[in-house]
Amino acid sequence: MNPLISIIVPVFNRQHELMLSLASIANQSYRPLEVMVVDDGSDIKVTDKFIKKFLGEVPFTLIRQRNGGAPSARNNGFAHSKGEYVIFWDSDTVGNEDMIEKMFLKLQEQPEASFVYANHTHAGKIKFHSRPFDILELKKNNYINTMSLLRRTDFVPWDESLRRFQDWDLWLTLGEHGKKGVWIDEFLYTSVQTRGGISYWLPSFAYIFPWKYLPFFYTRVKKFEESKKIVQRKHHI
Repeated sequence: MNPLISIIVPVFNRQHELMLSLASIANQSYRPLEVMVVDDGSDIKVTDKFIKKFLGEVPFTLIRQRNGGAPSARNNGFAHSKGEYVIFWDSDTVGNEDMIEKMFLKLQEQPEASFVYANHTHAGKIKFHSRPFDILELKKNNYINTMSLLRRTDFVPWDESLRRFQDWDLWLTLGEHGKKGVWIDEFLYTSVQTRGGISYWLPSFAYIFPWKYLPFFYTRVKKFEESKKIVQRKHHI
């Protein structure tokens, strides 16, 4: 029998995206699964009835907390989970039916790896290619998304003080503890943000001179750079 995999889904005011995300979880070919939905103080409360409508027979637990941010919600969900493996599933993400199965099999093939990650698309249009795990390259830029399957025994808590780059911080912390990841060179999931999401994505040229000083880019690029420096200082990069 396959080991239990826990899926932790933090959500804040994304009912439509959550609907699509939960439906894709229910369609996963891998079993057994358990789902922890953590409502991070949403204005419109997520309900058990809403979750069951899309998850069907997949076991789930609804956890409510005061708004504390995604890292806090992920840590809370992890504390309530029981799976031998865990994945932190963004509430605006739709996974291919075989996504978790392929990730699990990859970790079975490579027992020295602590986590597995893949390529993904944003809004069904923008393609994000990852690369083989290399801690030196990871220190330069993050190429590993939150949607990665981890061995429970190798997990370290999310840093709840960080407002951005929490995933980069997590992978760097694991790398500094000698943990390694393994890459699946396939597009296994996509973000389906319909509001408040794609607007936060900027093309790569927006971060270089002279484009980053344009009024449309400047404020967001500045916040991006300030947040990046916080993680760099933490990890002595």
